[in-house]
Amino acid sequence: MLFGKKKDKPPKDTNSVEFRLYMCRKLDGKALRYVLERNDESTAEIVLGKKGVISLYNGDLSVVCGEKTVFCCTAEDVSAWEFMSLDGAVITGFDKTVNKVRTIHAYYTYYRD
Repeated sequence: MLFGKKKDKPPKDTNSVEFRLYMCRKLDGKALRYVLERNDESTAEIVLGKKGVISLYNGDLSVVCGEKTVFCCTAEDVSAWEFMSLDGAVITGFDKTVNKVRTIHAYYTYYRD
């Protein structure tokens, strides 16, 4: 007899396409407080947007803040990791909005499941 749901386990190989798609599905629908991009030349962080959402649609992982898409990458090419505190994620990939590789930090809004 099963008591509860079976958890979806991530693939073992973190460089595989299956793991990348697993992380995209895990991040899909997360509400965001704000999105930052760390500048490589200096230690300053640039705020890209506030009050947004992460969306997986038609094979693209998008970060939308307000009415503006601040990051959009193909889901198979994205590299995403959650913080150890699970209150945000680091997302790296080729951004279609600015046509270069970017790394952003997305912080979730706090809510209980």
